[in-house]
Amino acid sequence: MPPLRRSAVVPRASSISLEPVSLHLYDTGTRTIREFVPLEPGRAGMYVCGATPQAAPHIGHLRSGVIYDLVYRWLLRSGYDVTFARNITDIDDKILAVAADTGVPWFAVAEANQRTFGRGYDVLGCLPPTIEPRATGHVPEMITLMRRLIDAGHAYSVDNDVYFDVKSWADRYGELSNQKLDNMMDGRDTAGADLKRDSRDFALWKGVKPGEPSWETPWGPGRPGWHLECSAMATKYLGEAFDIHGGGMDLIFPHHENEAAQSQAAGDGFASYWMHNGLLTVNGDKMSKSIGNVVQLTDLLEKARPVEVRYYLGAVHYRSNIDYTDAALAEAAAAYQRIEGFITRAAEVAGSPVTGAELPEAFVAAMDDDLGVPQALAIVHETVRAGNNALAAGEHDQARDALGSVRAMLDVLGLDPLSAQWRDKGGDDLRSVVDALVAVTLEQRQAARARKDYAAADAIRDGLSAAGIVVEDTAHGPRWELRRA
Repeated sequence: MPPLRRSAVVPRASSISLEPVSLHLYDTGTRTIREFVPLEPGRAGMYVCGATPQAAPHIGHLRSGVIYDLVYRWLLRSGYDVTFARNITDIDDKILAVAADTGVPWFAVAEANQRTFGRGYDVLGCLPPTIEPRATGHVPEMITLMRRLIDAGHAYSVDNDVYFDVKSWADRYGELSNQKLDNMMDGRDTAGADLKRDSRDFALWKGVKPGEPSWETPWGPGRPGWHLECSAMATKYLGEAFDIHGGGMDLIFPHHENEAAQSQAAGDGFASYWMHNGLLTVNGDKMSKSIGNVVQLTDLLEKARPVEVRYYLGAVHYRSNIDYTDAALAEAAAAYQRIEGFITRAAEVAGSPVTGAELPEAFVAAMDDDLGVPQALAIVHETVRAGNNALAAGEHDQARDALGSVRAMLDVLGLDPLSAQWRDKGGDDLRSVVDALVAVTLEQRQAARARKDYAAADAIRDGLSAAGIVVEDTAHGPRWELRRA
């Protein structure tokens, strides 16, 4: 793996080790932080459980999207050739329930909501995954996996259903979630649970029911179970053994436990590292339609810009639970605006930094320590403070160095305000028009100031402010920006 470039130009947080370290990740399976050693040097395979698109994405889905985008970006920046698969569960009980309630075909429900998920990820600056497989496109792989399990004595068919026999895997079932089989509750994933050999067996395939879509299999027509879908898609694109499997903590059991059991029982090595992100509440409560506290992207964008929402969702360590409040979002937006303000001033005064600036050692150490984004952002803010001090002292070379370091770090985090991803595709044209209009007005204001007609100058400034344009007088002349909500 090629080494990361590091720099000691910027201040370093005393709480962060400066010794170069390799990437370490918390592995749910072993409940320890382990050094990341990929199965194939220089390459990394990552599978993340994606959406079940029965509805538009809420803030919890969006947080997961940002978190695994950060993992993806850091693996890429660390020199790995990454294959990132994030699935779409486009056939599921929940989707069928929405279709029945609304009278909309199940595939139209899934497609419409999946497009909304895709737009949401894109709005928040998430890189597209290498592959985004849909469950309905991988039934042949699911049939193959079921046949392997039946032949090995780990699954059985009854009345068009196919079940995984948990007792056949009793010594290992529960490893991931750190549970004992004897302490587990009955599985409730099929209507005909009385047909199971053991009440804890879980469905690999669900026999056809009136009005539901179905696919033909050697054991009868039906549709796949949720757990089977992910195992088939993960190994299809990443191989029988791969490096990282990610998802929310709520998926550890039963979903990820069942994935691991069926895949390993079939003879696949499956995932080497299991990553799980913390969950999200709203004002102290779990999100629920019945409570009416589901927060969607449109709600967030009424209060903050997309880049500020991304900053908020990624700033807390990925394994921590977070409680969303409007105040917390506003605080994160203000923190990002302080960074953005320095970049704008430094770029105007000190000039653009040399491209390809090195990452500070402390930043690299923080990211390598189980993706320590909070500590990495502390380095960003320290560098911003040093850069602002340099600007105040007229030390333009130091300010330019700080600018380069800040932008390099923000690039890793997907937060650089000057990057193409955060420039409105039509915004440059709009900016040029507004620029021209404001420039004329500012010239009039400067002329009023030059003739000491301060009342007229203030009136012009007040007029711009009323139009949502904030003017700042600097040593290099007036600069303007649109007022933020």
